[in-house]
Amino acid sequence: MLGDCGAGKCSENWSLKTMAYNRVELRKGRSRRYERAISAAVASVIVTLAATLSACSGNGDKQVQASGPSITVGVTKVVKKSLGRQITLSSELVPFQEIDVYAKESGYVKKLLVDYGTHVKEGQVMAILEIPELEAQLQEDLAEIKNASNQVTRAQHELSRYQAQYKALHLQYTRLNGVFQSQPGIVAQQEVDDAQGKDLAASSQVDAGQAALEAAQSQLAVAKAKLSHDQSLYDYSKITAPFSGVVTNRYANLGTLVQAGTGSSTQAIPIVRLSQDNLFRLVIPVPESYVQYIRVGDPVDVRVPSLNRTFPGKVARFSVDVREDTRTMHTEVDVANPQRVLLPGLYAEADLQLDRKNNTTAIPIQALSHRGGKTSVFVVASDGTLEERPVEVGLQTSTDAEIVSGLHEGEDVVVSDRGGLKPGEKIIAKEMTVPEYKEGDAQQ
Repeated sequence: MLGDCGAGKCSENWSLKTMAYNRVELRKGRSRRYERAISAAVASVIVTLAATLSACSGNGDKQVQASGPSITVGVTKVVKKSLGRQITLSSELVPFQEIDVYAKESGYVKKLLVDYGTHVKEGQVMAILEIPELEAQLQEDLAEIKNASNQVTRAQHELSRYQAQYKALHLQYTRLNGVFQSQPGIVAQQEVDDAQGKDLAASSQVDAGQAALEAAQSQLAVAKAKLSHDQSLYDYSKITAPFSGVVTNRYANLGTLVQAGTGSSTQAIPIVRLSQDNLFRLVIPVPESYVQYIRVGDPVDVRVPSLNRTFPGKVARFSVDVREDTRTMHTEVDVANPQRVLLPGLYAEADLQLDRKNNTTAIPIQALSHRGGKTSVFVVASDGTLEERPVEVGLQTSTDAEIVSGLHEGEDVVVSDRGGLKPGEKIIAKEMTVPEYKEGDAQQ
């Protein structure tokens, strides 16, 4: 190529190429200086921004510190109140008394004066039986009494006649013997002896008449006793109520032959079933751990869910022993039912009061914190800071706890969520009412 161009042209071309190369290099140098300038500017902006953020952060801390505490907690005051612990046991209401009424004597049902649901008073006639054999026996007894009465009357008349004869003969003997003693020879000895014999015979007749009268009177008494016995049996033909209650079942109808309800009779059927409805028993099994708290006369609240009502009752009796199979004690609560609202078989729940303390220091149960076997509460100090204070707890119920030591009446304790709280932290205390939970609320 050099050979093809002249010396002048080659020199000119080389100069042009050199100038072009220098321009390119110049542009590259300017680009590098521009990039370095941009990098320096970006670094400066970053440093400035970091400083600004740091300054803003410092100002924010000062603003938070200046604005004061921002955590609001719910508190309640330590109060004096009565606390009681109770257990709830369930069972069925049963009548205080319930029996099947049997007939004392066999007979036919002549009248049936009651039916299902009939309320009766003590002594009220519920049924009348027809017993022909006893009716005939009563007639025979009356006849025997009449005959015995006649025998007594006859014996009385005989005794009166004997007494009159004895009186005359005794007077005759007394006179003859007096003359014989005062004027010997006027009355013969034989005549005096005859008078004395007649006197003694008359006296014996009087004694015999007296014995006959007593025998007749005894016979009359036997006849009357037999009548009384048969009359008592016949009175059993009237089936009466042994106590006030309601008829819950009827087994017989008119004309039914019922057998005497004795222990030897296997065919005897009752006439009606009678239940006392003004008083009920609630038989509850008390667990062994609570037996020590059961006392006769303790009040008991008896809730009947089906009626949505609560009735007052009391512990009336208990067995004073614990069953080995269930480890419970048989306990009975008497529940009065004057308005006849309760019915046999209704499901009921009994709230038994165990132990109770009056006028004791107490706080809501949710104020307690348990950690590592120790119990503590958060207390709001006078300067508005939190203090975690250990406490000793006594009696606990489902809603409250007795504080034996560690708190005083009137102090504020935290009852809201204590998860993020720390001792010494400033807070805003807001007093709140803690709702009390009752077992009955969950069931209604």
